[in-house]
Amino acid sequence: MPLEKIKAENTRCWALWKVEEDEACLADNLDSAESIPESITNPQKRLEWLSGRILVKAMMARLGLTYSGIVKDDYGKPFPRNSPYQLSLSHSYPFVAALMDKKGPVGIDLEQPKEKLLRIAPRVLHPEELKDAGDNLVKHCIYWCAKESLVKVHGKKDLTFAQNLLIGPFSQETSGDIVGRIIVDHDETVVPLYYRVLPHFVLVYSK
Repeated sequence: MPLEKIKAENTRCWALWKVEEDEACLADNLDSAESIPESITNPQKRLEWLSGRILVKAMMARLGLTYSGIVKDDYGKPFPRNSPYQLSLSHSYPFVAALMDKKGPVGIDLEQPKEKLLRIAPRVLHPEELKDAGDNLVKHCIYWCAKESLVKVHGKKDLTFAQNLLIGPFSQETSGDIVGRIIVDHDETVVPLYYRVLPHFVLVYSK
């Protein structure tokens, strides 16, 4: 299992993995009772489904916990079965990332900088964010991953990226802290975020 990174501190663990195995090899690392849903037919999506669970299994082992599978709530948010930990997963093939924490909701997202982010930016970024990002593709990717992380912290699907999820302006470095805000019905939740710019993708997760 080619773990790129795994880090556990107290009640928190995050990990990154590059998928290099085939489906049969990945399936051998899970209990036979945990099989890919028949609705998932795309070969890449099947690898992502398997790899995400194997990664969470490795993280729980690092935390001294027993992996019993992953369940989802009514909004599609994943949770480790029979565990008090919160979980967030992200896939951008061939990379998979996961974040777990016992203290509260978490969010992690990774994305490979692609031109499509510039095309959709006017729909997902607030005008001030759009101005700050300019034509910098990597910075657009950081904004996108930050907002996706906020969605996962919120745990529901009733958010408009440009209105309910706001990211404070920042100077792009190879890594750094940014501040996200989730605004719903005049209630505001401030979420500290951390980003890293890696050779092939951008990673953002809640602190």
